Amino acid sequence: MARQRTFSSSTLAVALVVGILASIPIEVQSIGVCNGMIGDSQSLPPRADVVQFYKTNGISAMRIYAPDPETLRALDVDGTGIDLMMDVGNGNLSALASDPGLAASWVQENVLPYPRVSIKYIAAGNEVVGGDTQNIVPAINNLNNALAKAGITSVKVSTAVKMDVLSSSSPPSAGVFKDAYMTEVTQLLKSTGAPLLANVYPYFAKRDTPSIDLSFALFQQSPNPVHDDGNGLTYTNLFDAMVDALYTAMEKADASDVPIVVSESGWPSAGDDLATLTNAQTYNQNLIDHVGKGTPKRPVPLETYIFAMFNENQKEGPDTERNFGLFNGPDKTPVYPIRFTG
Repeated sequence: MARQRTFSSSTLAVALVVGILASIPIEVQSIGVCNGMIGDSQSLPPRADVVQFYKTNGISAMRIYAPDPETLRALDVDGTGIDLMMDVGNGNLSALASDPGLAASWVQENVLPYPRVSIKYIAAGNEVVGGDTQNIVPAINNLNNALAKAGITSVKVSTAVKMDVLSSSSPPSAGVFKDAYMTEVTQLLKSTGAPLLANVYPYFAKRDTPSIDLSFALFQQSPNPVHDDGNGLTYTNLFDAMVDALYTAMEKADASDVPIVVSESGWPSAGDDLATLTNAQTYNQNLIDHVGKGTPKRPVPLETYIFAMFNENQKEGPDTERNFGLFNGPDKTPVYPIRFTG
């Protein structure tokens, strides 16, 4: 989504069976959960309680959309077992791109004080658009240099994109980047070993293109699978088709070795005709059950972050924006039953 969120690598073990979490099986340990924070005390639990909620229920991957000291302090405890994807915040991107000293200060303020936080990824921008896209590569470079000077080698710096970075995505073999900056981004990621972070939402694709079969968007058996003669593969769900279109675009940009991490995916449970409890439960359950298998082009576990942990009552935009959560706050009750076990 093109709205910045204050809101998770490779493993998240969360389980909920009719509202109760349990251990996640190995085949779906590529699932994480984004920690949304655009809400008041009537919508969200206290930060430290949220971290404990992740820990208590075995959730081992979190995404936040800007450095949040209270969350970082709660994570900076031995044994939390939570990997973190942390955004720099879109408002900071230009400054980080233009001033290596500010990038060093950012690392000094938001990384070094929390040595026990397992930061896996730093996202230099979330769905950056317009002229700000020119800041992505220099910001990544400055942050990489700042981390290296601080002796930190385990953190990968990338950026999170949405599907409109492609000028074509259907069928998946037609995937191609729209703008030259994305070739620069993927070449940089290729050189650093970082993944491309991608926000992949079949919900928005279905909303904006009503002719898409709903069952195809929900991972259900579709009467109209996509047979892609360009790559010889058949697609039975829209999520795979979208991800493989990105893979194809990276191949065309000579960056086929760059992996994808799905930094957001989800379905709202209220706000329009598509956003129902049934559809949200169906999509997220099937997503959990599916991503451990990968896509037709890359049949390996696909690290994926569900958006989001909680409904956020202060999100801007249509009602759907406030209803992507798996849980209600502050009581942390499930919005709908979902299981993370086979």
